[in-house]
Amino acid sequence: MQRLRILFYAVLLLLGVGATMLVFLFFVVLRDLPQVPEPLSRIIETPPTEIFAASGERILLIGGREVVPLNRVAPVFIQAVLATEDHRFHAHSGLDKLRTLKALWVTLFRPGRVEGASTITQQLAKNLFFSFQRTYTRKFRELLVALQIESRFTKQEILEAYINQIPFGVGAHGVEQAAQVFFGKPALQLSLPEAALLAGLPKSPTRYNPFRYLERAKGRQKVVLARMTAVGAITVAEAEKAWQAPLSLRERGGGEPAGSYFLDVVLKELEERFGSEVVYHAGLKVFTTLDPQLQALAVESVQQGLDQLDRMLGVPAPVGGRSAGRLQGALAAVEAHSGAVRALVGGRDYAESEFNRAVQSQRQPGSGFKPFVYYAALEKLGMSPASVLVDRRVAIPVAGQPPWSPRNFSGEFEGPMILKRGLAHSVNSIAAQLVERTGPAAVADVARRCGIKSPLTPVPSLALGTSGVNPLEMAGAFATFAAGGIAHETFFIRRVEDFQGRILQERLMAGRRTLDPAIAFQVLDMMRAALEEGTARVVRQLGFSLPAAGKTGTTDEFNDAWFTGFTPILSVSVWVGYDRAFSMRDTQGRGITGGRGAAPIWADFMRKATAGEPPREFPVPGNIRFAAVDPVTGQAPAFWGGSRMEVALREGQARPSPFGPAPREPGAGGSQEYVRDSN
Repeated sequence: MQRLRILFYAVLLLLGVGATMLVFLFFVVLRDLPQVPEPLSRIIETPPTEIFAASGERILLIGGREVVPLNRVAPVFIQAVLATEDHRFHAHSGLDKLRTLKALWVTLFRPGRVEGASTITQQLAKNLFFSFQRTYTRKFRELLVALQIESRFTKQEILEAYINQIPFGVGAHGVEQAAQVFFGKPALQLSLPEAALLAGLPKSPTRYNPFRYLERAKGRQKVVLARMTAVGAITVAEAEKAWQAPLSLRERGGGEPAGSYFLDVVLKELEERFGSEVVYHAGLKVFTTLDPQLQALAVESVQQGLDQLDRMLGVPAPVGGRSAGRLQGALAAVEAHSGAVRALVGGRDYAESEFNRAVQSQRQPGSGFKPFVYYAALEKLGMSPASVLVDRRVAIPVAGQPPWSPRNFSGEFEGPMILKRGLAHSVNSIAAQLVERTGPAAVADVARRCGIKSPLTPVPSLALGTSGVNPLEMAGAFATFAAGGIAHETFFIRRVEDFQGRILQERLMAGRRTLDPAIAFQVLDMMRAALEEGTARVVRQLGFSLPAAGKTGTTDEFNDAWFTGFTPILSVSVWVGYDRAFSMRDTQGRGITGGRGAAPIWADFMRKATAGEPPREFPVPGNIRFAAVDPVTGQAPAFWGGSRMEVALREGQARPSPFGPAPREPGAGGSQEYVRDSN
């Protein structure tokens, strides 16, 4: 008996503690519980976020919600939503007890399955007030607010609030926006097939986006139609007819705001920093770095350049205007002395592919990586642009692998040459010898100091760009040379303000000196020769005459073509290729190099972008002097003719003797094969 009494009191104690904890939890939750406004529509009408270009022009208005009354919504859409989300909506008071019990049974006794039981009122409460973390506290708060909403508002008011705040994806919130975005018509004119499609999207707007995954969206539409049949809203025959009916989705090409690839990056950055609810419904003012004129020119140059390459490759015109599977391109334009991104093109057509190749791709830059190699050699080995190496066959040992022996395009070699000529004409064996002497880690270090963030494998072939990068990185990294060795982080957003004008985020202009200014200028001067006489001379042939420097890049099998170049003001990188590695060859079987594929697009863009600008020369550091040398011997050229090339020498680097012998590479004796690399 004594034991039973002790057990009885223990149970009472536990029940008392449990009840106390429940009461405490109730008051803790109740203390922070938001009050539902009167009328309910006030919580839906949120200010939109405005995004501005660098010029002050507003380029995008997103978020906010336009409330439409139920009598301006097609009845079939309301039926579809009720059948799919809460068919007992008019029978419960915010909590559907039968659905809750069923969901609990399924969750407990059917392993691997979780069934939801939230009513429309609970979903409204969740979307209006709480995060989407699945916690018991959140569910309890959600239920309390749902009961509060049900006690104060009619079913019509609740349903109207709900359909005006549902997220449908592609920036559409509420049925009116969704009807316009997906079908180009008001919500009142939605047909049964269209209404069923829209009613299925909120479950997963990204997964069922009909613009990208039409078959998935159609499958979800079939589920909605089946639910409507099950609750008696439509007949089986009507459901079958609706599912078979073709959908006329709105064309998206002409309706996209300017610079959509650019804006995708901006929105992603904002959501990561502030959260999607703040971005879309807190009335932010976002001031970006975008130059709308440069953006329009960039889009035009990329599209026209790719069309021209299609003709070179013998690619037939696309059927129905679609370019899926055809050649793609990307362009990134960065302000050299700030890192501000002025234009960004991530593909041939944003309406057809939202994949942003300018920032998301990882493509080998080929010889476009060589400037980092040459800087490492000048810095670590004390070499100068007049130093001589021999273009010859090399075999560089690689641990655990056969020796690396890069070849020039023709398989032959040219013999002795100065470094400036080696970079201007993109000679592979010269770059290979340099990376062998400096070590690949030194090359990777230079690339990092310039701003490359993608993973770099420290192997000798890094000298020829075998680690993937993206165009934005390349434009930012080459901007470091343009800025005299000062690196700037690339950025898209200058300032963010809240709806009251308070500054939430502001970019302070600051760069870091990461390169020696004299050595950076020497590499810059060598890249100038690439445009004047080297692999990028097509830039001058196409009419771009302002002071500039740059480097072409081509990968094995002609899978990637690059040109990254810069003026004292703007650094621009262009990439061309197929999304899946595929060789680019013209109708005669010749490969498309960086000089043939990417450089013409760069030249076209820069010619238009700089129209009317006066020539601006690159600043020359005080410890740099120029000297003319023989491009083969590195010595002063003969007085009576012969070829010559001007080189930039740092203080302390000897002026070449007019009669000194040409330096020879150890082991370079014997017969040599001669050819010029043309990538």
